[in-house]
Amino acid sequence: MTEKKVSAGLQPDGKFFVARARDEAASWRSIYKAPIPGSSLADRMGAYVQLYTVTNAVRPFGISALIAGWDSELDLPVDGQVGSGPSVGAGGKKENIKRGGPFLYMVEPSGTFWGYYAAAAGKGRQSAKSELEKLKLGAANDDCISLLEGVKEAARIIYVAHEDNKDKEFELEMTWISNATGPTKGRHQHVPKDILDEAERLAKKSLEGDDDDDDTSNNNNNNNEQGEKMQE
Repeated sequence: MTEKKVSAGLQPDGKFFVARARDEAASWRSIYKAPIPGSSLADRMGAYVQLYTVTNAVRPFGISALIAGWDSELDLPVDGQVGSGPSVGAGGKKENIKRGGPFLYMVEPSGTFWGYYAAAAGKGRQSAKSELEKLKLGAANDDCISLLEGVKEAARIIYVAHEDNKDKEFELEMTWISNATGPTKGRHQHVPKDILDEAERLAKKSLEGDDDDDDTSNNNNNNNEQGEKMQE
């Protein structure tokens, strides 16, 4: 399993959250000799964050954290495995069961966590959520946008979310994870610079187009108002 942790809120709390998540993943591997599934990591981190809301010696976490990644769809050998074991039946795997795939969870300061197709946290999350809801992110392959389309849409939505702070510059950084046959071979990597630059260019162009449409609309409204006054 390859995962990525991102948080919005107090930066020290985010770093501590990431460190704890790494400890949980290492603990799981030391016991089960295999990578921790995304759902199990989210469950453990949710329980850990919730503990900080009921203990009087500590304060609650000041972050909302996103845990995203890809559980491998391949049959991975466990650490120190000897033999393959039963393929099906008692002690083996069930037949015709789809394994692995992408996951995305958000852990709230209360410790509750939910799974999402897409999620946003931090400042500008409401405008980002409105844009995310317009995307085709269904579980079926026919209903889901491609990985490259996702990069372009993510860049555009980030720029939309920052539109209220036009005077404040920011640097766009993006990472991605694909399946075992995709461009990252199931590993978490930075988006290649050429793809990121193209996505950022299209995002800026999209915002410029929206600004032109708003200016045209305002000019038309002003012309209509002037025409009504002349008729009066």
